[in-house]
Amino acid sequence: MSFSQFPIDLSNFDTKWVITVASDDVGIEGGAYDTAPEVCILLALFNHSTKFYPIIFDEAGHRVATQYLLAALEGSLPAEHLLHYREANSKLPGHPELGLTPGVKFSSGRLGHMWPLVNGVSFANRDKVVFCLGSDGSQQEGNDAEAARLAVAQHLNVKIIVDDNDVTIAGHPSQYLKGYSVAKTLEGHGLKVFNGQGEDLDSVWEGITKVVAHDGPAALVLKRVMAPGIPDIEGSTHGHDVIPVKSALAYFKKRGIYPDFSSLYTQISALSQPYLSIGVTKEVGATRVIFGEAVNLVLDGLSKEEAQKRVMVIDSDLEGSTGLKVIHQKHPEVFVPSGIMERGNFSAAAGFGFDKDKFGVFSTFSAFLEMVVSEVTMARLNNCNVLCHFSHSGVDEMADNTCHFGINSMFADNGLSDVHSALYFPADPQQMIAIVRKVFFQRGLRFVFSTRSKVPWLLREDGSRFFDDKYEFEPGKDEILVKGTKGYVVSFGEMVYRSWDAVLRCRQEGLDVGLVNKPTINLVDEKTIMEIGQSPFVLIVESWNQKTGLGSKFGTWLLERQLTPKYGYIGTTREGCGGLWEQIPYQGLDSQSIILKIKQLAA
Repeated sequence: MSFSQFPIDLSNFDTKWVITVASDDVGIEGGAYDTAPEVCILLALFNHSTKFYPIIFDEAGHRVATQYLLAALEGSLPAEHLLHYREANSKLPGHPELGLTPGVKFSSGRLGHMWPLVNGVSFANRDKVVFCLGSDGSQQEGNDAEAARLAVAQHLNVKIIVDDNDVTIAGHPSQYLKGYSVAKTLEGHGLKVFNGQGEDLDSVWEGITKVVAHDGPAALVLKRVMAPGIPDIEGSTHGHDVIPVKSALAYFKKRGIYPDFSSLYTQISALSQPYLSIGVTKEVGATRVIFGEAVNLVLDGLSKEEAQKRVMVIDSDLEGSTGLKVIHQKHPEVFVPSGIMERGNFSAAAGFGFDKDKFGVFSTFSAFLEMVVSEVTMARLNNCNVLCHFSHSGVDEMADNTCHFGINSMFADNGLSDVHSALYFPADPQQMIAIVRKVFFQRGLRFVFSTRSKVPWLLREDGSRFFDDKYEFEPGKDEILVKGTKGYVVSFGEMVYRSWDAVLRCRQEGLDVGLVNKPTINLVDEKTIMEIGQSPFVLIVESWNQKTGLGSKFGTWLLERQLTPKYGYIGTTREGCGGLWEQIPYQGLDSQSIILKIKQLAA
C-alpha cells in the first residue's frame, strides 16, 4: 500500500459512520478512538436538526484526530494528508488550532480550557444546544468548576459528554485522587447528570437523548476503559498518546476485516535533524529527567524520616514527563501523586513551605506557568519556600504546537524590586545537577527550567567539558564561556549549545565573538554586563517569547548603565509549524540564523 494513498475511500461512506472505521486506521490517540460512538451520534443530530450548534467542541486537545478526520470528511483536507499527522509543516499538530488547519473550527488550547469558552458560545446562541466533549482529566481543572457554576447560574443550554475512562497521562484518577467522582462533582455544581456505558451504543444514545431533552445545562458521564479492545494498551496510560504501531497492527489482525497495513507503517519514519553542531558532545541528555535525579541526590543525603519531614514533592499528572517519576520511585516518602490541578498543587507545595525550614517542590510544563502566576504572587507574599521545575520550556520538539509553547516564563518574575526570585535555566545536563544541588534548600521561590528535547554537554575549545564534576554553580553569576573583542552573544538553556556552535564557526572565520551563558536569567550580573556592554555589540539568543523574554529586558539594563553597544535579540515570534526539531529553524533560532544575526550586528 502506498504511503500517499489513504487506506480507506472515504467517499464510499456516510460521514457519521465513517468515523468509526477511519478512526481505526489513522495514527490516533486512544482518546479519539474512545469517543467515536458519541461523535457519530452528534453528527447524526446535526444532520437532523438546526437546533444544535454544529461544532463538536472538545476540551481534550489530544483527541485532535477526531477534528482532522471531520475536516477530511467535509472536504477541507484530502484524506491522504491525514497520514502526515504531527509532521512539521503539515498543519496537523497534536492539538487543534483554529486558522492553521483547514476545516478545524476551534482551538482547544490546554486541557480543560474549552468549557468556559463554550459557555460564551451558548450565551451568543441562546436558541441552540451546544455540545462539548469532556474527559475525567480535563474535569479536574479548576476552570471547569467555574464554567459549571456559570452554566447552571445562567441556565445555559450546554451539554457536556464526559469520557470517564479512569486514565490520564501518569495514572488512574481512582488511585491518585481517591474520592474524586466526575458525576458527583458536576451534580454538586448543580448540573443535571446522566450516566451511561460508553461501549454500549444503546446506552450512549439514551444518555444523549436525555441531556438534549433536559432544559438547561446537563452532563452525560460515559464509563469505559481506555482504548477498548486494543491489545496491550486497553485500560492503560499508554492509550493517552498515539497508539503504538505494534498495538495497532495487533488490533487490525484481531478485527480480521482489514488488509495487512505493515508496509504502510514501515514507510513512516521520523525525519532526523541533519545539522551537526560543533563544540558539544554527540551524547545527549534529558535535563527534564535529570532534574528528578538531581533532587534524588539531595534527598539521598537525608534520612527518610528527615526527608519526609522537610520536603514534599507534588505531581500534576506529569511525573513521567517532568522528571518526578524517579523521585516517586526512589523517595516515595516525599512524593504526593496528584491530578491535573496546577493552581491547587502549586499552592499546596507553597503551603508546605510556609514553615521556614520546610520545602515544597512543584513541577509541570512551562506553558502552564501562565496558569499559576496569581498563586506565585500569593506564595511570595507568604514567604513560602517552593522549588518549581517547569519542563518543556521554549519551542524545541513541541509537537503539540503553539498552545504548549513554554515561552512566557518571565511571568514568574512578578515580584516587586525589593523581592528577588531567581529563574534558572541550565545549559546542559551537568549544570542542571549543579543548579539543583545549590539552590534546593535556599529559601523563597526558585524556578528551574528544562526542555522537552535532549541537549548535549558543552565542550571547551580543548575538548573538555565546561561543566564537570568539579563545577560549582554560583546563583546570579553570568558565565563568559569565551571572550570576544567584536561583540558578545548572551544565551541560556537549550539555546546555549546552538549559540556556541554559531560563535565557534564565526571565530573560525576570524570574527572574534564571545559567548555568555546566563543560567540565572532574571538577575543582572553587574561585572559581566559592564564588560560585555563595552564591546561593539550584544545579541540575546533565546527561545522564549521575543515580546516578554530576556531580550525585552536586557537592552534596558544596558541603557540604565550608560552602555550603548549595538543591540539585537532573537526569540520566538511565530505560531508553531508542528513537528519536533523543525520548530527551531522555523522560528529563525537555528545556528545558521544566529550566525546571520551576529554578522549583521558586527558589520
